[in-house]
Amino acid sequence: MEGQTPGSRDLAEKSPLAAHPRSLSSLGAVFILMKSSLGAGLLNFPWAFYQAGGLAPAFLVELVSMVFLISGLLILGYAASVSGQSTYQGVVRGLCGPSVGKLCEACFIVNLLMISVAFLRVIGDQLEKLCDFLLPSMPLAPQPWYTDQHFTLILLSILVILPLSAPREISFQKYTSILGTLAACYLTLVIMVQYYLWPLGLVREPRVLQSPSSWTSVFSVFPTICFGFQCHEAAVSIYCSMRNQRLSHWALVSMLSLLPCCLIYSLTGAYGFLTFGAGVSADILMSYPGNDVVVIVARVLFAVSIVTVYPIVLFLGRSVLQDFWRRSCCRALADPLGLGVRMPLTVSWVAVTLTMALLLPDLSEVIGIIGSISSFFIFIFPGLCLICAMDVEPLGPRLKCCLELWGVASVLVGTFIFGQSMVVAVLELF
Repeated sequence: MEGQTPGSRDLAEKSPLAAHPRSLSSLGAVFILMKSSLGAGLLNFPWAFYQAGGLAPAFLVELVSMVFLISGLLILGYAASVSGQSTYQGVVRGLCGPSVGKLCEACFIVNLLMISVAFLRVIGDQLEKLCDFLLPSMPLAPQPWYTDQHFTLILLSILVILPLSAPREISFQKYTSILGTLAACYLTLVIMVQYYLWPLGLVREPRVLQSPSSWTSVFSVFPTICFGFQCHEAAVSIYCSMRNQRLSHWALVSMLSLLPCCLIYSLTGAYGFLTFGAGVSADILMSYPGNDVVVIVARVLFAVSIVTVYPIVLFLGRSVLQDFWRRSCCRALADPLGLGVRMPLTVSWVAVTLTMALLLPDLSEVIGIIGSISSFFIFIFPGLCLICAMDVEPLGPRLKCCLELWGVASVLVGTFIFGQSMVVAVLELF
């Protein structure tokens, strides 16, 4: 990729991309990418380690995934500079054609809606556990109405989540992303410390798997990894908001973001699995005693972490709806980026996802579906963009052949992960 001409590498020389605001620092981009990756999937990694059959196969799958995760970010930055588009769906539409672009938009909306609902469900669960700890109910006595999850989640959405989701640019999220990243790190620290201290009330699981039960169980880890590393959907918007948009610099930002996330996920998965073994819950926090103050603090901070990543997901989903508005005749009525369009879209997104979260009390069964759809954005669409970009950029035949082969490999791996994980997820639902 470094062999292309300087004009194609520098996003600022592209039009209409040159008009996109470039106010995001490199450090801010690192934290937003990290926070996009450190989501609710952190709770599922110990269970994924158990599903994989132990530490060795889980680490191997994670290592293979990291190669594609980092390369996917590099491809998306390269594709944005080639296409001159400032959104993920715009890049796919510009390079792969309108048909693939419509598929990308449909997957984008469905995936982000499901992720938003899952995030609100996780926040609601942590609020419920916090209320149970602070206001323990007497036997046969009903809980006060203000501790009900429906009330607390609605109140939090109105007072905190909605204002955080209102800003026009994604660069605003760099401030909350720092807080969210530190909160996620605290959860990892708690799991590690609990393993060594082994507090009273924590049940030791004597049996720990050392090998996968079947080869398919190893691949079951991929959806959890895809669900955890949700930064690719935001990659193009982050890249286009950066002041320094050289591809070599973007590669550095990508590695500085994903490698610490990989370490946090690995430590959480390994120590959570070693603590509980085959008895680990899909939500690692549910495996700990409910009256442990350290764990309660971890619940609160993790809820804070999810609150800070929800606005990033909403921003991306709103950008797809704004693109629809921009391409339709409604553009003559109002600017899609203006307050008159942005705020109704934001309020509608929060209202719809909040309603779905309150109506669907348990989303653990659809985590695999979310992860399988995310494989489109991590593997398939970046691979297609790389293949199509070879018809646009003047590259040497050997380099072009290598990049096309890598694009094909990414598409094939993503298709396999999507098919395998979707079949497993659907079978588990029924």
